[in-house]
Amino acid sequence: MNRNFTLPAKETYMKWSLPMVEIFETVEGEGMAAGFPTIFVRVFHCNLRCTWCDTTYSYAPAKPEFEASIEEIVDQIKQYNAKRICFTGGEPLIHREKSAALLLAMADLDSIIDIHIETNGAIDIKPFQKLRSNHKKLSEKMRFVMDYKLPASGEMEKMIMGNFKELLPQDEIKFVIGSDEDFEIAVNVVRNYHEYGQVLFSPVWETMPPRKLVEKVLREPLPDVKVSMQLHKVIWHPDERGV
Repeated sequence: MNRNFTLPAKETYMKWSLPMVEIFETVEGEGMAAGFPTIFVRVFHCNLRCTWCDTTYSYAPAKPEFEASIEEIVDQIKQYNAKRICFTGGEPLIHREKSAALLLAMADLDSIIDIHIETNGAIDIKPFQKLRSNHKKLSEKMRFVMDYKLPASGEMEKMIMGNFKELLPQDEIKFVIGSDEDFEIAVNVVRNYHEYGQVLFSPVWETMPPRKLVEKVLREPLPDVKVSMQLHKVIWHPDERGV
């Protein structure tokens, strides 16, 4: 559904609450901001069930860890020193107006210079792109990191192809590669739909060894694709949370 968000005054939407998983500070593990100190704001609920998901605690049958108002979320963000926010989930845009209101509130923080949204490709981003284009601070700080799902995820049929037309040069498109078939389809999607945004290929470690993915990218060749590793899985145990 394509429509603009109609939000009430800030003093009203700051009282809206969202189901939350966690808010913490660490370094960004992947993508163009990898390695930078980053505040992770993880909301609960997701509309997909990817086979290789590493955050199954962020959607049913798990339960939210807590409920928090947008004002409380912003107050927690202020406790950290990082200048960047990763807005993630679950699916961070699934709460629609509430997601939009939280984005506006985070962009109002003068200390924040970048808000990257880890969205899953099955949420229509057009209303959020309109929100970005209509608000100066959002247009300066907000970026989509759209995770296009491939066959190994089990959710490719839910991808919204029109989202590619909403992306801008500062955005990113991530393809998590779990098989040779995934790689071939990702290459085809990039060649047929990609217009703007940095393309990232990330390996599913268990089924696509990073070295094999690098060799495939070089052999294709794909000189404008960035191979993106999950840095946090190198630094910490893959199952460790809050890092």
